[in-house]
Amino acid sequence: MEVIIKENYEELSKFAAQFITDQINNKPDTVLGLATGSTPLGTYKELINLHKENKVDFSQVASFNLDEYVGLPKEHSQSYYYFMNENFFKHINIKPENWYLPDGMAKDIPQSCEEYEKKIKEYGGIDIQILGIGGNGHIAFNEPGSSLASRTRVKTLDEKTISDNSRFFDSIDEVPRYAITMGIGTIMEAKIIILLANGENKADAIVKTAEGPITSMVPASIVQLHPRATIIVDKAAASKLTREYSSEPAKLNL
Repeated sequence: MEVIIKENYEELSKFAAQFITDQINNKPDTVLGLATGSTPLGTYKELINLHKENKVDFSQVASFNLDEYVGLPKEHSQSYYYFMNENFFKHINIKPENWYLPDGMAKDIPQSCEEYEKKIKEYGGIDIQILGIGGNGHIAFNEPGSSLASRTRVKTLDEKTISDNSRFFDSIDEVPRYAITMGIGTIMEAKIIILLANGENKADAIVKTAEGPITSMVPASIVQLHPRATIIVDKAAASKLTREYSSEPAKLNL
């Protein structure tokens, strides 16, 4: 695991987008693992700009999203399907048949979760997994206490997660209480992991993730065990780290 500290969110986003671009240019059929939420938005915007400048081609790329709310139809403005289409997919040349999200409206959700795992394997696994991190240390919707070997499944959302996500809804009562999420075991099978965080509100989670013990109570701490995981943060999110870290990678390579 490596930690890279950037000056601000803009630099963080540009760095992450350039690394993903280099990966795709090196392997045009890259399989991306994508996250939703505010943190990766800057990275997606930078990737869109790079695509418009003809510096990256998504025509052979496939993608799998980490999670989706249970009970929200695709057209709902707060579904992650809608989020990804509005903020990324419709602005690049990825083929619609090559991007996948968990189906929160499936009639048989456990079966759909098994099929999602099989589909990832059919593509040969995820090459680069982008992660955000919750204030309580969750990754995807793997809340504190989640099994570190878990697979794609339904999770009950933590009250802090519901509170954090309520800013996207008209009221906290509208926030779904359940979500489908890739499991921690699934995430850890990605060849490369990039965990992004910005802002002082993520500082506690980052120091526990990077410098604390590996524990299911801080699910993100598992990335310490990944051979090619990099935590990329701005100075605000890094404010509680106690060790020395660089602003450039020592071993982040394709």
